[in-house]
Amino acid sequence: MKLPGEANEDYAEFFRNKIRERVNDPLVAEMLVPKGHMFGSKRLPCESGYYEVYNQDNVLLVDVREAPIERITPTGIKTKDAEYDLDVIVFATGFDAVTGSLSRLDIRGEGGQTLKDKFANGPRTFMGVQSAGFPNLFTINQASVGNFVRAAEPLVDWITEAMGFVRDNNFQRISATPEAEEAWTQHVAEAGAKILRSQADSWYVGANIPGKARGLLTAPDTAPVMRAKRNEVAAKGYEGFLLQ
Repeated sequence: MKLPGEANEDYAEFFRNKIRERVNDPLVAEMLVPKGHMFGSKRLPCESGYYEVYNQDNVLLVDVREAPIERITPTGIKTKDAEYDLDVIVFATGFDAVTGSLSRLDIRGEGGQTLKDKFANGPRTFMGVQSAGFPNLFTINQASVGNFVRAAEPLVDWITEAMGFVRDNNFQRISATPEAEEAWTQHVAEAGAKILRSQADSWYVGANIPGKARGLLTAPDTAPVMRAKRNEVAAKGYEGFLLQ
C-alpha cells in the first residue's frame, strides 16, 4: 500500500506528463508543470487550450523565479537576464483571498471592534456565516466557509431562511455565540491541517500576502457536509446563534 505522499506523487507525475505531451518545447513544459508542492494543494488551471498557447510563435514564457523582474522601463520590463519591449503590461500579482475584501470595508461591530482587527490572527467565524460580536452581519463564501461559486446558492438560501426565521419570530438580532465561534475555529484548524489545501504556501492559507496570518481560509469540509451542518443548526432553532 502506498503512503498518501507517494500516491500523490504518482498522480502528480501523471498530470505533469499530460502537460509535457501538449507543450512542444521541453524547457517550456518543465516551467509549466506543477512541482515543489503536493499535487492539489494549489489551485490548478481548469482550462481548454491553455497549455497549447505556449506553442504559439508569439508567446514567450519567462520564469521570474529564475530571472526576477528588476524594474519597469519606459518601453517594457527588465528582468535579471533580459529586457522585453511591451505595448501593454497586465499586473496579475495575486489577491487577498477570502478575508481581504471584508477587512477593507471597515466593518465595525459591538464596542466599535473592526472585523479587520478580529481577523488579524486568522478568520474567526461560526460556519463562515457570522462572527461573534457582529450581529445581523452575514458573510457569503467568506472566512472559513470557502469562496466557491458552487457553494454560494445554497448558502444564500440558508441565510434567507435564517432572516425569515428572525422576522417571523419577532427577533431583532441574530449573532453567532462566542462558544460556537471558538468551536468552529478550532475545527477548521484541526481538520484543515489534514487536507491538501493547507500543505502549500498558497492563497488558501494566506501565504501570498506579506504579513497575513497563516491559516486555512476555507472550510475543511466538503460542500455537501457544510450544507448538512447548516441544516442541522437551523433544525435545532439556529443552535449556536444568539437570537434577541
